[in-house]
Order: sequence, then C-alpha cells, then structure tokens
Amino acid sequence: MKRVEEFIRQQDMIARGERVIAGISGGADSVCLFCVLMELREKLGFDLVAVHVNHGLRGEAADRDEEFVRQLCSTHHVPLEVFRINMESIAKIWKQSLEEAGRTARRNAFESVCEQYGGSKIALAHHQNDNAETLLWNLSRGAGLEGMCGIRPVNGKYIRPLLSVNRSEIERYLAERNQPYCTDETNAQIDYTRNKLRHLVLPVLEEQVNTQAVRHMNETMEQMQELQSYMELQTDEAYACCVNISCQGQLIISWEMFRQFPDILKKMLIRRCMEEICGKKKDISQVHIRAVLELFGKQTGRSVDLPYGMQAKRIYEGVRLQTCRKILPEARQGTPDGHAAAQAANTVERAGNTEYTGRFSPVPLAVPGETVLEGRNLTIRCKIFEKSEGFSANDIPQKVYTKWFDYDIIKNSLYIRTRQDEDSIVIDKAGHRQKIKKWFINKKIPAESRDQILLIAEGSQVLWIPGYRRSSACQVQDTTKRILQIEMQIYKSDGGKKNGRDNPGISV
Repeated sequence: MKRVEEFIRQQDMIARGERVIAGISGGADSVCLFCVLMELREKLGFDLVAVHVNHGLRGEAADRDEEFVRQLCSTHHVPLEVFRINMESIAKIWKQSLEEAGRTARRNAFESVCEQYGGSKIALAHHQNDNAETLLWNLSRGAGLEGMCGIRPVNGKYIRPLLSVNRSEIERYLAERNQPYCTDETNAQIDYTRNKLRHLVLPVLEEQVNTQAVRHMNETMEQMQELQSYMELQTDEAYACCVNISCQGQLIISWEMFRQFPDILKKMLIRRCMEEICGKKKDISQVHIRAVLELFGKQTGRSVDLPYGMQAKRIYEGVRLQTCRKILPEARQGTPDGHAAAQAANTVERAGNTEYTGRFSPVPLAVPGETVLEGRNLTIRCKIFEKSEGFSANDIPQKVYTKWFDYDIIKNSLYIRTRQDEDSIVIDKAGHRQKIKKWFINKKIPAESRDQILLIAEGSQVLWIPGYRRSSACQVQDTTKRILQIEMQIYKSDGGKKNGRDNPGISV
C-alpha cells in the first residue's frame, strides 16, 4: 500500500517514536488498517496498540469477531484491549440511537486506551467510500459548507490513513495477501441510513453516472476542507471583533461591527455563536441561522426560540444569544441519567468565592502570575518584562484581549471587578477623566449590562475595560522600563483553550 504510506507522510499523521492506538473491529477495513500499520511500523518507527469493542448486539457472531481480533493481534504480538458493552442498554441510558451510542462508546474506549498506554494518535479505518457516504448524508441533511468537507484525514489525535483508498482497493489488498477478515451481516441490511447510501445510492452513481464518482467526490471534499479552513480563520477574526461573552452564558453580537462582514461570514459567525452557547452542532440548521440573521433588521425586544433551549433577542447594540436556562459545562457534557445535568443547570455560578448577584467583590490579580475566575472559564495572566533596546510602538500587540502597561507607573495592587460608584477612566493623553457611568452611557451600553462588565482597576482608576477600551494612562512609552502584559483567556467547556484567535469580548 504505497499510496497509504505516501498519504500518511503527506498528512504528517505519524511521527517517529509515537504510539498509535488502532480501532480493530475484525472487518475488512480495520483488518486492512491493521496490516498496513504492521507493514509500516518499523519503517516509520512507531508502536502499535489495538482496541476492539464488542457491542453485544450480534451474539455469537460478535464473539467470533472478538476471538478473530484476539488471534490476529496475538499472531503479530500487538497489545490488545477488548471492551465488552451492552449497547442497547447504553443507548437507552444515553437516550441516543444505536448508531450514535456506538460511536460514543467506541470513542470512549479509544480515548481510555490512549491515556492508559500513553498514545499520541488514534487510527480509524474510514476509507473513500465511507467519506462519499458522509458527503451524501450531510448534503441530504443540509449540513452546509462544513458538512461538505466530509471526514478529515487528521482531526486532533484522530488519523485515518485509508482515506487515500476505496473499498475495492482494500478488498484487493487483502485478497493478494490471503488475509481473512470477518463479515458483519448487518452491513448488508438497509435499516441504517449509511447502509441505504452504501447499497442503494453509491452503486447507482458508480455504475450509471461515473465509475470514478467516489474518487471525484473525495477530491471535491479535499478542496472544501481547504476552503473551510480559510473561512474558519475569517470567522475567528470576526468573532474577536464583534462578540462579547457574559458570565450567564450570553453572547452579544455587536451590529456595528457585524454589519461590515459579507453574508456568508455573518452566517458562519452566527453558527459559531450558537454552537458555543449550547455546546453542540447537531440540529442547528440554516433555518435557525437565517432567523437570527433576520433579527438584526427588527426592532429591539423581538426574539426567536432556537434548538437546545436557546433564544436570540434583538437588543440595542445587536443580538443577544442565550439559553433560557443556564447550562453549565457539566450539564453540557451529558450524564447517564441526567440527574447531575439537572443539578448543574440549577447551580449558581460563582466568581472567586462570591455568589453571582450582578456585581461581585474585587479579585486581586497575581502580578506576575495567573488569576482564575472560577465558574467563568476565565484566566488572567500577568507577566512583567524589561522593555527591549530596539523597542518601537509597532512592538505593542494590537490584540483585543492582550494589553501592555507601563508597570513603573502602577503604584498599587490591581483588581478585576465590576464597576463601583467612584470609578473613572483616562480618555486622552492630556489626562482628562470620565466617570465610568458616563462612559457607559455615551457608548450606549444597555443599563442591564453595565453591572456585568469586567474592569481591571487600580483603586478607582480603571486601566482597562476588556473588550471595549483601555485607559490612556499607563501606556508604554519611550521612558518605560518595565512592561506589564495582561492577557485574558476564556476556556472552552471541555477544558481546552480557544485557539487561533485573540479571545472574544468578556463581561461578567
């Protein structure tokens, strides 16, 4: 399989010294994957561990598949981890279809073994026909541009080396090596959506339209992936420009900036915001995106209901997206019986040790160091460093959520907090001050939002209103010796950081 090897190298799937966890069901595709990885293991310099999941759906046939995989791995001296689960029971508990629950269970198994063995990659056996089925399925469901990208060869730690070949090439490879494999009789049934596409649609396309239909569809998906990657970068920039986040899980899309973008970017930004609010992608369609987009042309106070309990409402500065009931990260991840999710949904969020009631008590910043606002997925990092000899104004980062200050001018401790009555901000180089209350009014920030916006302050002097403006005081100049860098970063609900862009607007 020279083409598979070239594909692995081209996509930078496996580096020397890595440990690859491979999902092996016993079917032709996964056995082919196993054999190819065995051939390349020494050449590319990686270790291999196999995982088999017995779903408990096919009785003796499933047990035979498990035994086959055990023998295959034993013969080639490859470590194997087997998971036996009751899929019907799990699907009921998770309230998912058998297909969806099966994917979740397999992924959990792969992740578990990856952590156990210190793996860095998880190899799956999807091939070009699988990719073509995915494209047809996504087109049928109206999944949009992202759905037209199909299955990505590399997605984080997940790799798919066989996306460079089709099903007939896999079968020919196994036949040439007299390599047996298991046949799952349920694959011939058309009860499942994918099987319908596999047996009723793709054969017609290949036999009656174009014999290279599958290959051409895969080539198109590669182009769509390139386009999608570019559009995601554009969406990142748009998000950083015009989206503010509140601690209640609200996203506010500012019309002033939003209106400057083309329609396709507006729609992608709205989808991004909806996915961030509910933590899911499924069931968000173009109908919902258009409904939110149309709100920008309606009067203040109009709203639309959306999937997963979301609501979009037209407000003075744009559109606010929120859930009708606050869903914390624990609830979003899902639990077997939903009890913990319900508890999490009713939990009051806290900033530091202060119960959220609008404003909250000042939290001192660790300078230098890291300050975390618990329950808000927000980290503030402070770093002090000497100004370089060749410093110029161009060196100052022009990022929304990373700011530099002249540290030698700052005499007192810094706090992150919401507004106080005596707060003011320096609005020009001459040192003129303006009350924060008046500044909010001048900027037409809604009254209900003013007590929620974060400030970084030295006493009553506000140095920075993240997402809005920084003070004209304490700016880095030629006379500055030490620079204080303050960076704010929002964490995703799954524990990862937002990457590839400066963080979005933050309010509390």
